[in-house]
Amino acid sequence: MTEPQGMDMPDDLTGAESALWTSFEDGGTCDLRDANPLLNDPFSGPAWGPERRVRADVIARLLLSGPPPRPGRVCALKLRGAFITGRLKLAGGTIGPYVELTGCRFEQELEFPEAHFTTLRMAGCAIPRLEAARLHTAGDLHLPRCRVARGIRLTDAQIGTDLLINQIQMWPDQRGRAITADGLSVGQDLQAELMEAYGEVSLRGAKVGGSLSLRGSRLRAAEGRRALNAPQLTVERTLYMSRAWVTTAGDQSATPPFGVQATPANSGDPANTAPDGRAPGSREQRFECHGGVRLDDGRIGDGVDLYKARFVLSDARREELSLRRITTPELRFTGERPEEGRVVLNGAKIVTLIDLSTSWPGPGGLAMGGFVYENLVPYSRFPLTRRLEWVAAATPEYAPEPYERLATVLRGSGEDADAREVLLAKQRRRRETLPLAAKLWGYIQDWAVAYGYRPGRATLWMAVLWAAGALAFSRHDPAPIKPSEHPEWNPSLYALDLLLPVINLGQDGYWRLDSRWQWLAAALVLLGWVLATTVAAGATRLLRRG
Repeated sequence: MTEPQGMDMPDDLTGAESALWTSFEDGGTCDLRDANPLLNDPFSGPAWGPERRVRADVIARLLLSGPPPRPGRVCALKLRGAFITGRLKLAGGTIGPYVELTGCRFEQELEFPEAHFTTLRMAGCAIPRLEAARLHTAGDLHLPRCRVARGIRLTDAQIGTDLLINQIQMWPDQRGRAITADGLSVGQDLQAELMEAYGEVSLRGAKVGGSLSLRGSRLRAAEGRRALNAPQLTVERTLYMSRAWVTTAGDQSATPPFGVQATPANSGDPANTAPDGRAPGSREQRFECHGGVRLDDGRIGDGVDLYKARFVLSDARREELSLRRITTPELRFTGERPEEGRVVLNGAKIVTLIDLSTSWPGPGGLAMGGFVYENLVPYSRFPLTRRLEWVAAATPEYAPEPYERLATVLRGSGEDADAREVLLAKQRRRRETLPLAAKLWGYIQDWAVAYGYRPGRATLWMAVLWAAGALAFSRHDPAPIKPSEHPEWNPSLYALDLLLPVINLGQDGYWRLDSRWQWLAAALVLLGWVLATTVAAGATRLLRRG
């Protein structure tokens, strides 16, 4: 390529490149699309002719050391429908002009490591690979509707405002990763709605200043990889892995907010939405994840939304939906029940857990060691029996902590009776781990007083024992210990005096009983202590609730 003379255009530019050069000087759009729209698909169809070809070197020259703008204009590179040949190398460069490439084909990978852009938008482009480690943008990075054959690398990239990769399709690199964005920093929102990734999405240690939306996306892990690997992820607002309403509207070639979009439920103009929140003509698309998910040690500012999410995990590959030690004010676990794999919440700290009884996996599929939550808000009916099954599924081997946490939360919300039932279930699970003798004693305690968690049963037993004792002592006329000092013999008061500890009704201690009646009196005293203690404990719990 010959050197330009002053402000002149290089001599060896093709017609398409000359048009791009001219449009760059006045900030206009160079549109190389064919009049036949069937010939403009960058992902299929016949090869594009020389009239649509632009060398990558020409684009690099414009962006790194291009001509000044025409008077009253701002330089910008806006290109549509071009076949960009060669390798576009902008590594380490500072690109001042606005860049927008729409519906273009790239012959070779893009090399942008450590480059500095103001705003970079590539919409609906066919890209072999994007290499952009430590990329910096002052504004947005948009890659909607692109197809990337060998993955994207955004390691330690810094995006000033929004990163938008809605409807992108990505295939893995040689290491099985569709996108490698470890250490990524996004100033505002990261939108990856309706994304299709056929390799690992790696966001280890990434930081998002707004929300991270994966609504309606479909992730599929490569062999030996997770579908989503994002430990130590920080999101200032909400992480969405939920459904999306897909609507088709506007110009398909435009960058968002125009074109095909993912519309969250319950958004938009109420007059133009159905009762379930969708717009007319839209369809629902769930978030689907085929492979393991790792969100360990994440910090999510507002909440994690898994509404109608579908996780396809494999027991054979020991895949997990791992939320270990995650911290967030709200977890909306309202997706589809995973048939295999495990959901792990060990060490997680949640303020409010919103869930469905049908969303949690069965026995062996859930781990909740050290899981702390303060409020339970079932999304629909969640009976206590199902809640106890939920805890049992998380404890194939007996562990008291999940039961005690559930009882504490229920008691805090005023459900004291349910809290007692949970603690009773804990004692019954514990009983199965005891030796035979202790197990038999446990069955007796359960049958007699339900381990003290049903004080009404203890009161009933006291009434039965009182009646039996009164009836038995009515057939006995004991001699007084001191003939001159004794009250009138009253069998009912005497039996009650034996049963009630501490309280003295003026009968016990005045009568001489022989051996058979002594054993009966001793039995009433012992049973009275046990049952009265149970009743007192129940009354104490009721008073503590107040």
